Amino acid sequence: MRRREFITTLCGVAVLPLAARAQQPTPVVGFLNGASPTELGPRVDAFRDGLAANGFFESRTIVIEFRWGLGDYERLPEMAVDLVRRGVAVIAATGGAPSVRAARAATSEIPIVFTIGADPVAFGLVASLNRPGSNVTGISLVSGEVVSKRVALLRDLLPVARVLGVLTNSTSTASETEAHIAERTAHTLGWETKVLRVDKGWDFDAAFQSLAPERVDALLVTTDPIFESQRHRIVALAGQHAIPTIYSLREYPVAGGLMSYGASINDVYRQAGLYVGRILKGEKAADLPVMQASKFELIINLKAAKTLGLSIPQALLALADEVVE
Repeated sequence: MRRREFITTLCGVAVLPLAARAQQPTPVVGFLNGASPTELGPRVDAFRDGLAANGFFESRTIVIEFRWGLGDYERLPEMAVDLVRRGVAVIAATGGAPSVRAARAATSEIPIVFTIGADPVAFGLVASLNRPGSNVTGISLVSGEVVSKRVALLRDLLPVARVLGVLTNSTSTASETEAHIAERTAHTLGWETKVLRVDKGWDFDAAFQSLAPERVDALLVTTDPIFESQRHRIVALAGQHAIPTIYSLREYPVAGGLMSYGASINDVYRQAGLYVGRILKGEKAADLPVMQASKFELIINLKAAKTLGLSIPQALLALADEVVE
């Protein structure tokens, strides 16, 4: 080989990897959720924070393709398929079981990171918490103990109450599972229960109107992304019917509800962003254990309590992580 050809070849070997790196496409992350973006802005910001902690910044080093169900879970399967066609590197299936089930049905290869308010093993989403065993992993928000704790908090607030209402989304298995846990716990405490079910018609007015004949003393609202997107309406109805209500997330008492107990949802979405970032760096979903939410918070709204004519026990106030005046 002549000297000039050798130098050209040598230069080509050196230059090609640089050119290849320069031409690598920006990774695309799919974000799938059954609710509305107007309601989940802080959670999306927390998700971005998790990505940023791994060096991924939207519009700079990654692209995020958002798909929102806007309260219609039946749209999620088609949206998941669309993300797969788009060639996303990872799908963040957030907001509960409907999103991750839609993503799983659409792909068995693209990594999926979920946020779910139920046991992902019981739902058949992963083989085990420590070893998910497939292309799916994520963060679980709640357990049966957390739902039972909400019932116990209502008992501490209303020791003479006799009937507990439970508001559930009949189209969501996770919401219905929480309702069953709440019923079992209430019965062990000597309460009767009345389950209020709403479906995709979201007739909350009719559900609350059914409270009066049952003489419900308190209400537990199950964890559900549709309920969260309708939280102002639900809180307003609870106020109109003068019924003490406990919710799963702090957004409800901030919106005027009485109190909430549950995982810090923003922290959960940040953890999801961290997991997506780790997968983008080369880790496999099957090797990332399902994380359990570790940060829980009790929020009490004193103004709502005063409107209901309730005096919050000092022992309960002492447990509160935040008191809304």
